[in-house]
Amino acid sequence: MSRLMIDPTSLPAFATRGFLPERDPLTSFAPDSPFAVLDEIGRDLPSLLEDRRFGQYASALNIPDWPDGALTEERRRELRLYYVRVGFLASAYINQVSEPAATLLPNNLARPLVRACTLLQRPPILSYDGYALYNWKRFDPHGPIALGNIDTLQNFVHLYDEHWFILVHVEIEAIAADVLSAMGRCLVAVGKGDKEGVSRSLREIAAGVWRQVAVLERIPEKMDASLYYRTFRPYIRFFENVVYEGIDERPMNFRGETGAQSSIMPSLVAFMKIPHRQSMLTDHLSDMRRFMPPRHRHLIADLEAAASPREMADPAAYDDVLEAMATFREIHYRWAQEYINRWIPDPRGTGGTPYMSWLKQLIDETRAYKLKN
Repeated sequence: MSRLMIDPTSLPAFATRGFLPERDPLTSFAPDSPFAVLDEIGRDLPSLLEDRRFGQYASALNIPDWPDGALTEERRRELRLYYVRVGFLASAYINQVSEPAATLLPNNLARPLVRACTLLQRPPILSYDGYALYNWKRFDPHGPIALGNIDTLQNFVHLYDEHWFILVHVEIEAIAADVLSAMGRCLVAVGKGDKEGVSRSLREIAAGVWRQVAVLERIPEKMDASLYYRTFRPYIRFFENVVYEGIDERPMNFRGETGAQSSIMPSLVAFMKIPHRQSMLTDHLSDMRRFMPPRHRHLIADLEAAASPREMADPAAYDDVLEAMATFREIHYRWAQEYINRWIPDPRGTGGTPYMSWLKQLIDETRAYKLKN
C-alpha cells in the first residue's frame, strides 16, 4: 500500500473501532488462570489504597510472570489486561495519595510491568492505552460503545468520578472510527481528483469531531472539580527519578497518563497538515508517540506522508474541521483550568509539561491555518 494513499478498506480495525482494540477488552482472566489473582487485587485496589500500609502490601505480592510464547490474538487480549492490572499497581505504589512519591519500584512490580510493556513495545508505565483504551466493557455487548452502556474494568478510587473521566474518553475514541473512515475516503477522493468527494468527506470528518466535542462537554455531569485533583489525578502522574529494582539501577523518568497520548488529535493534525511551530511543545507531542500502541504510531506516520486535501477542499468544509479541532482543544483547556489550575497552580501536568501555555498555542495555530481567516 502506498504511503500516499490510504484506502479505508485496508484498515478495517481503524474504520470500525477507531483506536480502540479490534475486540472489546478482556474483562477478567479465566478462573483457572495463574493471572486470576490479578483480577482480585485489581477489584480491591481502591480499598487497599485507603490504607497507608499499601506499599508494604504491594511489595510482598507474588505476581505471576508473563510466559514466553507467540502472541496470538487471544493472548494479546490477555496481555493487555495483564498490563492494565500491573500498570495500575505500579502507579498506585509510586503515587499513593497519602504518602510521598516513591523512588523505587520493587522488583515484584517492576519485573512484570517491564515484561508486559516490552511485549507491547512501549515504555514501562501505565499510559493512556492502559488507563482508557483497554480499560472498559459494555453492559450490552450489542449496544454502542457510548456513555450509559460502558463501564471501567479497573480504577484507583471508589468514586464514580474516575469511571466517568475514563469513559468520556472511551466514547470519544469510539467516535474516532467514523473520523478515520472519512479520512480514508477523503484521501481516495484526493487521488482521483474528486473535489466534491474531498469536501463531502471533510464535512463527515468535521461532523465526527463535533460529536467528540459534545461528549467532552459532558465531563462536569458526573465529575466533581473539587475531587479530581486530589483523589485520582495523582495516580496518573509521571514517574520522576524512579529506580526499577532488579531491572535498571539508574533512576528513570517516564511521562504519566495524559490525553496527549491519544492518537486522535495527532492523526487529525497529520491529515490536515497543520504546521505547528517547532517548540518544546511539538517535541513533547512527538515524544508522546512512544506511549501509543505501535499500530497507532504507524498510522500517524502514514497520514503525515499522505497527500493533503487542502488544495482541493471547499474552504468552508476544510475550515469546519479546523474549527471543530480548535473547539475540542478549547474545551480541554477549559477543563484543565477548572479541574486543575484553579486548585493547584502546578505548571506541570500528569505528563510533566507546562500544559496551559502549550494548549493555548495549539488552539491559536489551528485556527490560524484556516483557508478563510
